[in-house]
Amino acid sequence: MKKSLILFLVVISGLISAQNINGRFSSSLYSFERFDSADVSQNHLRAYQMLNLNLNYGDVSIRSYLNFENDFAQDIKNDPRLRFYNLYLEARNILNVGTLKLGRQPIINSVVGGLMDGVSLSLKKADFQLSGFYGGNVPAYQKLELIENFSDNYIAGGKLSTTIINNLRLGIGYLNKNFKPLDYKAIRLDPDLNPIEVLIQNKSNQYQFITGEAAYYLPQKFSVDINYEYDLNFKETSKFEFDGRYEEIKDFGLNFYYSLREPKIRYNSIFSVFDYGNTEEIELGSDIRINENFTVLGQFGIVNYRDDNSSRVGIGLATSIGTFNYKKTFGYAGQLEAISAYSAYTLAEGLITPSAGFSYTTYKLS
Repeated sequence: MKKSLILFLVVISGLISAQNINGRFSSSLYSFERFDSADVSQNHLRAYQMLNLNLNYGDVSIRSYLNFENDFAQDIKNDPRLRFYNLYLEARNILNVGTLKLGRQPIINSVVGGLMDGVSLSLKKADFQLSGFYGGNVPAYQKLELIENFSDNYIAGGKLSTTIINNLRLGIGYLNKNFKPLDYKAIRLDPDLNPIEVLIQNKSNQYQFITGEAAYYLPQKFSVDINYEYDLNFKETSKFEFDGRYEEIKDFGLNFYYSLREPKIRYNSIFSVFDYGNTEEIELGSDIRINENFTVLGQFGIVNYRDDNSSRVGIGLATSIGTFNYKKTFGYAGQLEAISAYSAYTLAEGLITPSAGFSYTTYKLS
């Protein structure tokens, strides 16, 4: 952890003459009691400090996001922990078409989303955009170091998209993510049925997908967003998602959502031998604007599993002083009821914004 702090400070000192420095620091503390049995429990007191710091000089920035945590009531393995979620160099407007990011950075994608240590490049010209990335998975606890066996733990992908047709966006992409499971030792029987210790070494597990997307939008009328994923390893559709909204009627909006999902199974994983099924989800929602201070919300959804189904319903009220919601689910996913309320008020021309929230949830499996 000391080496990570030293490296971070060296990087920061390199841009001490930055034109613009902005960031945020926050600290939080919470406690809880964990029961190991009916009569044995442990009290925990965990503290978190988060730092988000950006150094900017023209079109070049260094972006960082790190977290320090520790338990002051119990000795826990790997505490204290210093997690580096972001630490990368960003160069924008390269030849007026490109943006380059180098270092530990977020990847926003449904298949390989998360963090990576690597490089990403985005090129945009007129109505076309081409982006790609390559890097490695992040070590456990987001340590500031490269993961071992980089060739078995890499991430790669790219996407080409265009808006050449008015109000329409089209895109196609490719994604590849590899995982190398940790080796471990286990007791097995030899040919003479004697127990022996064996080193278990698994192969790298892989995700490999082709993705497609299409979105069409007519202001104050309707919008449609479609996403598709095809699993190249299992040669089947992994996901089809449709999200639409109709709002041509004044003060009234109608939402429709549909998705078909296959479980995302890693190619070399033992889970691929199981007889699994997909899920199908449909939701219909609406919102009615009573006046500038009140909007009523409602939705109803159904999830179809292989041999059963589950339903959910929700109603809400959005007002000028806060939001209020009630949700209920029933069926195969269990019975859940939840109520929540949230309110915030700005004082001193935005300098102070006190807020308060309340939620209550009950759940049972059947």
